[in-house]
Amino acid sequence: MVQHNYHDQTKVIKGTVRPDPKTGAVNPPLHLSSTFAQKDPINLGKYDYARSGNPTRDILEENIAHLEHGSRGFAFATGMAAISAAFLSLHQGDHVIVTKDVYGGTFRLVTELLPNYGITHTFVDLNDPHELKAAYQKNTKVVYIETPSNPTLKVTDIQAVAKSAHAHGALLFADNTFMTPIFQKPLDLGADLVIHSATKFLSGHSDILAGLIVTKDQELGNTIYFIQNAMGATLGVSDCWLLLRGIKTLKVRLQTEADNALELARWLEKQSAIRKVHYPGLESDPNYEIQQRQAKSGGAVLSFDVQNEENVRTLVNNLELPIFSVSLGAVETIISYPCTMSHAELDPDEQAKSGITPGLLRLSVGIEDLSDLRQDFQQALEKLSDFEGKTKHEKIS
Repeated sequence: MVQHNYHDQTKVIKGTVRPDPKTGAVNPPLHLSSTFAQKDPINLGKYDYARSGNPTRDILEENIAHLEHGSRGFAFATGMAAISAAFLSLHQGDHVIVTKDVYGGTFRLVTELLPNYGITHTFVDLNDPHELKAAYQKNTKVVYIETPSNPTLKVTDIQAVAKSAHAHGALLFADNTFMTPIFQKPLDLGADLVIHSATKFLSGHSDILAGLIVTKDQELGNTIYFIQNAMGATLGVSDCWLLLRGIKTLKVRLQTEADNALELARWLEKQSAIRKVHYPGLESDPNYEIQQRQAKSGGAVLSFDVQNEENVRTLVNNLELPIFSVSLGAVETIISYPCTMSHAELDPDEQAKSGITPGLLRLSVGIEDLSDLRQDFQQALEKLSDFEGKTKHEKIS
């Protein structure tokens, strides 16, 4: 596909709507075939076996590479399959620096599986340049960031960390799930590889599992392709088609969700029942300045602290609109409890070090009417009767 200097939403449509030259069908065909007939026994065609390549998957991979300003894209069966493939580019004896605030599944992979293959790690506060500098070893090959982080929404200065990593001969890998290429482009800021749990915002409808990788250069892309083909954790063609359909509406969904999240975060911040709101789109947030510099929005995910587990249970049991569930990034608002869900792999001490308190709830804001969401949160917060000043909540018009 010829690349033009279109805006992202135009790129989304041009990359997902491709009229079939034979039939004129505006949606790409669903190539449900595990194998492809060959015309010559020596010189095989582009497609031979679907694990190695599929025309429908190609369209998806080209589209995400185009959106992220990368050279190559790759589709995997899940977000964790994509993260695992990225780490498998390392070798025995290599060392990786990982942000302290990282998704529980990534934490489990780094701490319990990579050591089995002789790959060591150090967790670092990546916004502390002295701590980061001290963490480098002669064998450090990758610095891994997740920004904003899950679930405390801490922001890493991508440009600064990229400069540091490259100065020490390491690559920078960035998990861009929360922002998507609509709000943030890590490759433009110096990252070498971008990862998405496409299950989340890119799909947007809680109906598939998927992971994506985009590489900045062809050489690293060749490495990821070898791993993808050798390990075989590719995304099935039907899910590729569904993900393409989800990406078509990414901009309009995500913008509505982010607008709702910002207004809800501002409102929650004023409520006496809430100890703390974590959202980098708030001017009061310590991450605000960095987020404004490197992203177009604070995103659609926030977290807030209601002080203890009892209040978590009371609030969740009285909310009517949000779905209490794992995952995020869907059109429906989803509320989750990191202690027992996304970060259950961390023991209590590790959770505390990551800022995951017993009263912390993560909220992925959907496209429902904002006034309905606020009204629902108000009536649920009013059930937390042990808080003084609970009647001081704003009235909702």
